[in-house]
Amino acid sequence: MYRASDAVDNEEWTAAIAEAAERLDLDTEARSRAVDLFLTNVPEEDRSKRAVMAASVYVAALTTGEQRSQSAVADATGVSRLTIQKRWKDVLESAGLDAPEW
Repeated sequence: MYRASDAVDNEEWTAAIAEAAERLDLDTEARSRAVDLFLTNVPEEDRSKRAVMAASVYVAALTTGEQRSQSAVADATGVSRLTIQKRWKDVLESAGLDAPEW
């Protein structure tokens, strides 16, 4: 879980989530879940925040039934598909869900 101050400290990143969600045409539930996932998993290092933000958007879309491809999320968030591929399972598992064994 995260604190309210985490949301204030990371306004730049929650705004980036909102922009990416808009580009991906995600609904309110997916947008809210992406912010929750990001704030729950926000890393200390600034350079890792974009990767966690992108993975959070991907997982939020996946878990709310608004599936988007890793490539589409990568384009919308400004990261590589490989970045999402490396991070999304950790974000999913932090939410208490098991990653599929595809």
